Amino acid sequence: MAKLQKKQSNEAERLLVIACGMIAREVLAVKEQLKLDHLDLTCLPAEYHFYPDRIAPAMDKAIEKAKADGYEHIFVGYGDCGTGGLLDRVVEKHGVERMAGPHCFAFYQGMDAYAKVADDDMMSFYMTDFLCRQFDAFFMKPLGLDRHPELIKDYFGNYERLIYLAQTDDPELDKVAEAAATLLGLAYERRSTGYGDLTPELARVTLNA
Repeated sequence: MAKLQKKQSNEAERLLVIACGMIAREVLAVKEQLKLDHLDLTCLPAEYHFYPDRIAPAMDKAIEKAKADGYEHIFVGYGDCGTGGLLDRVVEKHGVERMAGPHCFAFYQGMDAYAKVADDDMMSFYMTDFLCRQFDAFFMKPLGLDRHPELIKDYFGNYERLIYLAQTDDPELDKVAEAAATLLGLAYERRSTGYGDLTPELARVTLNA
């Protein structure tokens, strides 16, 4: 019992970020950059990007587990991400915060900057560092484009541009994004965003933990 109480006390002093697996690398990069030593990270599967109805119930269980494990300071590393407000209900239920905005494409650009371009970007397909690294696994294979490239028009025919929101400067990822734009028949644009609002938000919630 004494060991359990000590463990819970230590964890109560830490901040647990429960994030989408798509931003795990970025959360850890910000942690290292800002020396946020008392930040812990756990992630829900990145594939929930395709199944947003799974996000809210999975987050509910993850927060309950975190509290049972002794964490008092919890932050949700998600935008709404297609949950239609259901994630906000979970966040409100547990009295925790989440990243502001509809999705990571918004908070990577910064919410103020995103608000200025959202209408113009309506017909744009966003990619991030994660999606460049996982382009085959997240798009080509699940959509069957590796076997049926004729489906590209069906899936992407309404888009006009591919916008690569680059968190880092990696020539190899640039090549993937450019090749994806060519493959999908879209105009190409690169925006160097860094980690956007993720950096100040993690700094703020860690400071308040």
